Parts: sequence; structure tokens; C-alpha cells
Amino acid sequence: MIFIRYENWKSYLKFYPVTSLILIANIVMFLVLTLNGGSTNPYTLLRFGGIVDSGQQKWELWRLVASIFLHNGFTHLLFNSFALLVFAPPLERLMGWWRYALLYVMGGVVGNILSLGAWGDGPQAVVTVSVGASGAIFAVYGAFLYIALLQRSMMDEGSRKTLYVLLALGVIMSFTRQNVDLIAHIGGLIGGFFLYGLSIRVFPSRRQR
Repeated sequence: MIFIRYENWKSYLKFYPVTSLILIANIVMFLVLTLNGGSTNPYTLLRFGGIVDSGQQKWELWRLVASIFLHNGFTHLLFNSFALLVFAPPLERLMGWWRYALLYVMGGVVGNILSLGAWGDGPQAVVTVSVGASGAIFAVYGAFLYIALLQRSMMDEGSRKTLYVLLALGVIMSFTRQNVDLIAHIGGLIGGFFLYGLSIRVFPSRRQR
């Protein structure tokens, strides 16, 4: 079962440096938001990189990346951090640190772009701000889905079933919970699936040759 973690913290930091840095970045930015107006304050989120559905800030490119490392409240941070901590490490080991980092960020960006496209132009008086790592995390799930479907020898049956349950729960929660950016989640999932497939062809690692 690839999704069961046995490492101590020292080994975790050694084997999964990118995942560790992402977790640290998320926590640091949460503290920055907390000290500058609060992580649930839409004006604070907008100031530090949240994406918005209207106005001149809608298509500021830096927000597509910055918003991935911001979270709206502690619960939001906790759930995403748990998903990263437990489920992302096997992909980092499989892809190598820089391929994994690229997939994580680009998957989150794809989810954000599709989300912005689906929003259209909202009324200027009511601006929606969106933040979070969920799109990037779903990109990780998308990469695992590619492995489960098309590289079956690389994933055991127990891990495959766990992945399918995770995806089902993720989609259900995206539909049923309020204030969830469904398009960013689905966009990240699709982006991760195709980005992984592209990466193993353009940048094959030794394990995949």
C-alpha cells in the first residue's frame, strides 16, 4: 500500500523535500495571512494572491500560482495539508523532485485557469475570491489515476482501490459542500492526468524507461 506512511519526520524531510517545502509554504502563508487581517478576510486573501472573478486583477498571472499556497481558514489548511502529507509523497518519489514540483504547480494553475473561465465576469460590486491547494492536490490524484489505469504494474490493488475511494469522496464533497471551487478540482484532476502522461514521454525517469 503506497499511501501508508511509515517514515519518521527526519526521513520524511529527506525523502520528500518538495512535499515538505509545500507544506511549510502553506503554513507560513497561513501565518502571514493571520497576522495581516486574517485568513478568512477576502481583502487579505486578495492582497496576497487570491484569484477573483472580475476586475483588472482577474487575469494577473502571478495569482494563478500564489493562490495555490493560500487557505481560507484553519480547517481548509488542515484538510489540504493532511492530503499532501499522506497521499502526495509516493508521486514525488516516482517522478523525481522537479518533475513532481512542476506537475503540482502546473496542475494547480490549470485548475485555476479553468475555474476563471467558468466563472465568466461577475458583477464588480460582488467579487468572489478563491484560494487553496485543492486544484494542485487533485492534479496529484490525476497523476495517480493515470498510473492506476495505464501503468497498472506500478500500483498495487489496495492502493488502486484507495485512490478510487479518495476520488469518489473528493468529487462528492466538491458537489455537496458550500464554497468549494468544483471546476478547480476537476480541472486539477484532468490537468494532472495529462501532465503526468506528457511528462513520462518528454522527461522519462530511470524508473519509467
